[in-house]
Amino acid sequence: MRFVVTTSHKPTKEEVMNARGLADEIGVKYVSRGRLKEFEKEYPIDFYYVFDKNGQLKIRNGDSVFFFHPGMSKVRYKNIKLQDSDYLIKSMELSGDETVLDTTFGLGNEALLIAHFLPEGKVVGLEASEHIYRVVSHGLRNYPYTYEWIREASTRIELHNRDLRDFVKECPDASYDIVYCDPMFDRPQMSSNSINPLRPFAVYERINRTDVDEMIRISSKRFIIKSRTRDSLFEELELQFDKLWGSKKSGVLYGVVDKR
Repeated sequence: MRFVVTTSHKPTKEEVMNARGLADEIGVKYVSRGRLKEFEKEYPIDFYYVFDKNGQLKIRNGDSVFFFHPGMSKVRYKNIKLQDSDYLIKSMELSGDETVLDTTFGLGNEALLIAHFLPEGKVVGLEASEHIYRVVSHGLRNYPYTYEWIREASTRIELHNRDLRDFVKECPDASYDIVYCDPMFDRPQMSSNSINPLRPFAVYERINRTDVDEMIRISSKRFIIKSRTRDSLFEELELQFDKLWGSKKSGVLYGVVDKR
């Protein structure tokens, strides 16, 4: 994919410096925003990184904009407070001091929610896509959080640009208390405005039984995998779950394998 790094319109010196630094780090061109349209005519590109005025890093891909935002974590936290109704958090049965491995990090909204319930623990996240990793890792560090609980949770997240298959093979048995996997759905919900801009950059390699067995091996308490009622993943894996939590309304299921 062909891309460059630029800034917002009328950038500050700091924005220009940050954009130039990122371009050097990645090994691509920095193009000033004023020259971008002219540059694209001569050198067509697929997308471009933008350092915005609020300190955020975004990707513009045609009319689509991909950026980090903890919006869904706020919604789910509110539901927990009102109804105690989050199936993922229930599935994890957290004590508060666990180390949780999130093997498919994405936007990190679930990781932020999990990390909130780990005052003495942490979430280690894996994101195989370099572009998603770059935007989300920058956002975790620099987002102007308005809720203190989310800011605190973000400090208990350690994110790596790694493919889960390579990573888990390097881990000894029972390396993590809980291992969580949220692969891309067979039939995506295309009405999701937060996920759609991410799709062109996501890694879609199918999770198989060997991958799952490795994730179970490196968990000491439990392994949790997410799917949907209309997807075929659970059938393909032929896995015996100790618990199967879900919502009829959303059609989302969490399969739990207990190790204790």
